[in-house]
Amino acid sequence: MPVRSKRAARRGAPLPGAEDHDARTHHAARATAGGRWLVLGKDGRLTAYGIAAQGLLRWTEEHPGGPRWTGPELIPVPHLTHLSVAQGADGFVHFVGRRAVPKDDGSAVDLVSATQFQSGRPVTEWRSFGNQHKEPEKAVRFGVPTAAVGASGTLHVVVRNANGSLVLRRETAGGKWQGWQDLKVGRLRDGAAVAVTTSGRVEVVAPGEGLAMRWSQSEPDGAFHRDQDIPFGHTPGSAVALETAQERVTYYWMDEATGGVVAYRPGTWAIPLGGSASNVPVAALRAVLDGYDCTVLAHRGHDGQVMLTACGTENEGGGVWWSPTGEHCAGGPALAHDAYGRVVLAVIGDDGALHIARQNREPGLALEPSVRV
Repeated sequence: MPVRSKRAARRGAPLPGAEDHDARTHHAARATAGGRWLVLGKDGRLTAYGIAAQGLLRWTEEHPGGPRWTGPELIPVPHLTHLSVAQGADGFVHFVGRRAVPKDDGSAVDLVSATQFQSGRPVTEWRSFGNQHKEPEKAVRFGVPTAAVGASGTLHVVVRNANGSLVLRRETAGGKWQGWQDLKVGRLRDGAAVAVTTSGRVEVVAPGEGLAMRWSQSEPDGAFHRDQDIPFGHTPGSAVALETAQERVTYYWMDEATGGVVAYRPGTWAIPLGGSASNVPVAALRAVLDGYDCTVLAHRGHDGQVMLTACGTENEGGGVWWSPTGEHCAGGPALAHDAYGRVVLAVIGDDGALHIARQNREPGLALEPSVRV
């Protein structure tokens, strides 16, 4: 599958007609948000999210399909250290953040959440839903949350606790938080990845020592059960989960031993895909290319450059060929479809700004020159 980028032809070009970023107040992102931080709203507009020193940054397309964007808009969230983004089938975007408030005797750590109901509209008030640990020395070791939205709109939050176990908390569509549920494992590390299947079931994979642990629901909004461990270690924080067939999930991650990208479907062997990924999430998206069901993958290399490839869905074993995009990013790249079904690659550049490249009309997967939003 031909994969090409015209990034080098117009490196860092600003969006045509955009205001001079140096001539106005500019908020620089210091990191990307976790989860799928580039989302398509019900109104057909894309929104991207990043993390700044003062809180959440948001960029929103002015019209479906672009090319103009508004932002970056700063949504203050003091003391935010990490943020996970999850979108439900209703289009609502949920934010779950980890907050560490400095105190004289250390930091007070808790989790906070908010929701955006429509593209570009205000975000609800940020509310704390606590920390599983009451003891300050344990509470400060509470991990990085990962969020997913189930079939009925229930928000699922999984996080590593101070004991190295995975704990779960759910918020119903009516806004009521259930209690913490300990999934009873040990020696878990940060960086869980989640997938929501067509039926609304949630699956979770999390890195352990030399292996990956996996949980899934038998039915939407049901109880989580422990599945067989995956006997391959992956770099914490590098995994992404994608439904590649109805109710079947493929995981992509950076192999801890080789540093290359790996594809894994439960019940099969791990498939090495080459590349040289860093410890940020791989981006994965299903797309129709030249009439074929394909999977598009992007990862940030050790030199910070974004590499791109595409292959037939669930045919990674046929081989993939990584192409440099010329883009450099501060965190993991993001992939999404725009209102016209084009593949869109988004990165937060070394300059802290959002850069967008869209698929053009050429065969295969060819990207137009990126623009700085």
